[in-house]
Amino acid sequence: PRILGETVQRYWRWVNRSEHLAWKILKFLSLPLVLFYLVAMRFVFGTVLRLVGIVLQVVLMLVGLVLVLALCLLGMALMPVFLPLLFAFERGFGLVQQTYPALLGWALRKRLLIIGGALAALLVCWYKLLPDLGTELIPQVHQAEFNLDLRLPVGTPLEETAEIVRQIEELAGEQPQVARIATTVGTDRSASSSAEEGEHTAQVTVRMEEGSSAAQEAALIRHLRDEVDEIPEIEVEVSHPALFSFKTPIEVEIRGYNLRQLRQLSLEAESRMASLPGLVDVKSSLQAGNPELQISYKRDQLAAYGLSLRNVAELVRHKVQGKVATDFRQDERQIDVLVRLREEDRLGLDELQRLVINPNAPIPIPLSSVADIRVNEGPSEIRRIDQQRAAVVTANIQGVDLGTASGLIHDELGKMDFPMGFDFMISGQNEEMETSLQSLYFALVLAIFLVYVVMASQFESLVHPFVIMFTVPLALIGVVVALYLAQVALSVVVFIGLIMLAGIVVNNAIVLIDYINTLRRTGMEKTEAIIQAGAVRLRPIAMTTATTVLGLLPMALGLGEGAEIRTPMALTVIAGLISSTFLTLVVIPTVYSLVDRRA
Repeated sequence: PRILGETVQRYWRWVNRSEHLAWKILKFLSLPLVLFYLVAMRFVFGTVLRLVGIVLQVVLMLVGLVLVLALCLLGMALMPVFLPLLFAFERGFGLVQQTYPALLGWALRKRLLIIGGALAALLVCWYKLLPDLGTELIPQVHQAEFNLDLRLPVGTPLEETAEIVRQIEELAGEQPQVARIATTVGTDRSASSSAEEGEHTAQVTVRMEEGSSAAQEAALIRHLRDEVDEIPEIEVEVSHPALFSFKTPIEVEIRGYNLRQLRQLSLEAESRMASLPGLVDVKSSLQAGNPELQISYKRDQLAAYGLSLRNVAELVRHKVQGKVATDFRQDERQIDVLVRLREEDRLGLDELQRLVINPNAPIPIPLSSVADIRVNEGPSEIRRIDQQRAAVVTANIQGVDLGTASGLIHDELGKMDFPMGFDFMISGQNEEMETSLQSLYFALVLAIFLVYVVMASQFESLVHPFVIMFTVPLALIGVVVALYLAQVALSVVVFIGLIMLAGIVVNNAIVLIDYINTLRRTGMEKTEAIIQAGAVRLRPIAMTTATTVLGLLPMALGLGEGAEIRTPMALTVIAGLISSTFLTLVVIPTVYSLVDRRA
């Protein structure tokens, strides 16, 4: 405390000298002045960098002219408060410094025990804990908003669809955590191109209150699913606003030429997947399509009546689907006027058969006289993947990770009897995840190799960088344990943290090994040099680790929106850095003592 107080007093005497203060102000102004050209730039680069220049200027000037002096004044005012804390910290750290040399000496005498224990811990984490972590592409982000996509039987009137949507709105509105609800009911039947569109479809968007948690959202979704399932003949699918342009979590591609067999296999796969735990909203792309009225014209009958096939077909289409006859303009709005038969004159097969195809002739001719009309149902869509017909069974996951769900699906569909020429593969986010993780595996290995090459060139040795690289597996112990306890799955974000960690954790070992070599070059014996280097470098290593951990702590706490993306990376770096630091102080010296054969 006495030395700290004298240091602060000398600093303030230096600041009070006008010439030193002027130099200090000029120093803090130099970089903002250099950055001024960013603000003055024009064209594209000026647009991009102008804001960067302004922010840097303001921040640097505030830090240099205000923040530093304010912290000094605050430190002087709070000195009576901080001095006891600093004294307690110094006393506690002093005990650690006194104990550490004895611990390190014991570890050097029990080298095989220490190294064997570290390897055993690594093997337990690798073979026991790591397989239980699960895998996913990216963590799911809580957006406090979700959509209920509703589908009733094809042909359901718009009024009936709207009534069911109103019931669901009331169910959702009764929940206290719901902020607002928006609905879209149906699409124009004449404009719909598949069974996924039409008056029988609707979407309910639910926005939750600010501050609601992911657990509350999941509970609300389960509640609404249970309520909607009690409504007969209705299908519901839950989706979230697209935050990243990724595919559906689960997509199973079943390929083959025969469309009938393809549909049977896709429906069987859909049924099997729906029975698996953790899979929801299972749906095949080969669903039943819209009912179709197929008209086959009799050319001989048309010729006998003197009618043109083209004219009759256009007449039927205009009367049923409609034709834009004119447009209506109001306040710069243009509204098309569609002319077609009344609803009751085009409801079904009987009405279409009585449709007169020669309205201006004295003797009316019904459509049934010149055409065969039948009701049929085609597939909702026919997909082709790599020039092959394919059915795609999609699903969302709930309560399980992507890797576990993919494994369950592969085992279950492997029990199916696929005919010759038919096969299946799991794509979707699983395919993207495998591709991404393979690239990140390579990036991690490359990062470790580059770090080793740089250290080998600096140390002019292959042995000492090899010792330092032991910190990487030591860091993995802490990472796996932390992810296992926090129930965080392996993802792209975690691997980015691992790549960062590979370049960070070696720093402490570099500081330690470099000082050991320095002491040994002075003629000090190996064991004595290791113990003395550990005692001297203990404080710098602890300070480096503490500053990095404290800097990442706000990110690890998961504060703010999008924390689900940031937290796994911060947790990975913090856990790996802490475990590698503690193990570096004990394991790395023992490995060095064992590997370096020099006396």
